[in-house]
Amino acid sequence: MSKTFKAACVQNCATADVAHNTAATLELMREAAAQGASLIALPEYFSGLEGIDGLLHPAAFPEQDHPVLPAFSEEARKLGVWILLGSLGVKSDDGRIFNRSYLLDASGAIVARYDKIHMFDVNLGAGEIYRESATVAPGSEAVLAQTPWGGLGLTVCYDLRFAPLYRTLAKAGATMLAVPAAFTKVTGEAHWHVLNRARAIEHGCFVIAPCQYGTLSGGSECFGHSLIVDPWGNVLADGGNGPGVIVAEIDPEAVVRARGKIPALEHDRAITFRRTGREEPKSAAE
Repeated sequence: MSKTFKAACVQNCATADVAHNTAATLELMREAAAQGASLIALPEYFSGLEGIDGLLHPAAFPEQDHPVLPAFSEEARKLGVWILLGSLGVKSDDGRIFNRSYLLDASGAIVARYDKIHMFDVNLGAGEIYRESATVAPGSEAVLAQTPWGGLGLTVCYDLRFAPLYRTLAKAGATMLAVPAAFTKVTGEAHWHVLNRARAIEHGCFVIAPCQYGTLSGGSECFGHSLIVDPWGNVLADGGNGPGVIVAEIDPEAVVRARGKIPALEHDRAITFRRTGREEPKSAAE
């Protein structure tokens, strides 16, 4: 594990125009690299997303034909940086779409893929209903990627609410947790900072969470506030509500220090369940 390095989050507001989104995020990525970032993370569906009647419609292509992958692979090689493509819409052979995260190394090679496990099927009230599972198929496997700076646990957006996934990643060796997102404004205002800080504190990990901002085509609004959080729960950088990049220094030794103070990962215990209370009497017929 190497010493300190800089990580960055890119924050954009995707349109339905893949070429426009690609050009805009590449430019922001170059800005992050110019600030010294060695690992640059982009949001969920940064290359194209629409919200139509509660259904999420990402720009989607078969992986072998995806126009975004070669563009960012080449840029990773040119800049000599690692890139987390927060997620892309990827068509499978059976016609389904996966919400797939990619990690590229500094040569531009794909070193990890992760398909989002938890689907955002919610009713937020006031007519704001989302059904991600109507257009996207869930993944089934947690993914830990090895980087020069330690293990990076890959997750996406709604996964943030499922702490056991992060426990699994931390126990497997994650010292950093990626949470690329297009969190809604409603849920973001209530929960985004709290959940990201909680995942960092619970597992003694850095959290790198790039999030889209602004109003998407179709009216859905994303929260922004991309975050980099240290293992003690301190927010090192916050992207606010606009386009741009945030950069923070990551010290892998901070993970060792946090876990040394509170070794919660070593204190997990198997739990059995017992229900108590009076049972309802059975009827005579039973």
